[in-house]
Amino acid sequence: MQTHSVPIDHATFLRTPAASFMALAAAIGTATMYPLQPGVAVVADSMDTSVVEIGIALGCGPVGYLVGLVVLVPLVDRFAPRKVLSAQFGALAIVLAINAVVGVPWLLGLVVGVVGAGSSVGAQLSSVAGRFADPQRRATVLGIVTAGISAGILAGRIVGGWLTDAIGWPGMLLAFATACVLIAVAALFVLPATPGPVTAGYLATVRALPGLFVRHPLMRLAASRGALWFFAFCAVWAGVAVALSQPPFSYSAERIGLYAAAGLLGIVATPLAGAWTDRVGARTVILVGLALAVIATGALCLVLSSTVVTLICLGLFDAGLFAAQVANQSTVLAIDTTAPAQFNSAYMVVYFIGGSVGTAFGAAAVARWGWSVTAAIAAGAILIAAAATALARQGGITPA
Repeated sequence: MQTHSVPIDHATFLRTPAASFMALAAAIGTATMYPLQPGVAVVADSMDTSVVEIGIALGCGPVGYLVGLVVLVPLVDRFAPRKVLSAQFGALAIVLAINAVVGVPWLLGLVVGVVGAGSSVGAQLSSVAGRFADPQRRATVLGIVTAGISAGILAGRIVGGWLTDAIGWPGMLLAFATACVLIAVAALFVLPATPGPVTAGYLATVRALPGLFVRHPLMRLAASRGALWFFAFCAVWAGVAVALSQPPFSYSAERIGLYAAAGLLGIVATPLAGAWTDRVGARTVILVGLALAVIATGALCLVLSSTVVTLICLGLFDAGLFAAQVANQSTVLAIDTTAPAQFNSAYMVVYFIGGSVGTAFGAAAVARWGWSVTAAIAAGAILIAAAATALARQGGITPA
């Protein structure tokens, strides 16, 4: 990879208003992958097909997101962020509008996959934070953007379900498309205009992503521990949904969905964790966050019968892992601050794969072994991540 030095005026870029806009943009962009999920039965009825077929179509979203991480995120290392993000939000608006008029499941799946790729704007905005934020505030800005991403995951489902009931699912998608248009216009005025420093060919940059793990021990450490705790995160959330749907609980989907409100504590904790990382270092924040998550996961093995205690534990679980994620990602973005997007791209691919495995594992494990065993395995994965972090000093890797 070849780069050239581009001066960055930290006093101009990414002050609090810009960081707040980036968080809002990340929330809206991330949310575009989720709004159809609550209305899957409504969409199936309108297309005169089965819920299973629509569910498969919606499953194309995460696949598209994974593709977006590889092929779209590195663009902000090459071109001005305001141009890249404005164009991508504009494209998202167009695809969402197309999504509102599709009438067959296979075409829905194709369009949802494209939307999923476009929703990688959150990872792009995180990369912008890594490149343009003042080094003394990098984790703080990253925490603000990450809070937006987390809020988008939650709000996408909540707002999507509400608007689907109010104006129908096509109208809901057009509302999201309108929001993307507004963000696309605002990005032209708010985001940095400095071109990216990468001069190597685009395909060469993409092909070089696996080599980052070979050349950078810290990259291997960050990606492996991140994948472990995201595996645990997705396993717990997928598993608890299955556990609560079965006897002796047999809760409705609506009631189970309300448990997601526990994630609000994680959203609140994210910007605080970023600021804390800038003060005390990423390693401390990661270890504290993982310790909190392990304790919460251990408690979840035993307290599922109490709704209040379960919600508290899920909130602490989310807060701990969200804090660890902000601190961990800040170390990835700091490896090469002239071109952080390719490092973020490679990291997020591994991180996302860990979460995908965790989602599949959590649902299957509860059915096979029960909730307590599933939660215990998730706690074990977090403990391994914590041990890798604690022992990194002894292994010759400079602790982050």
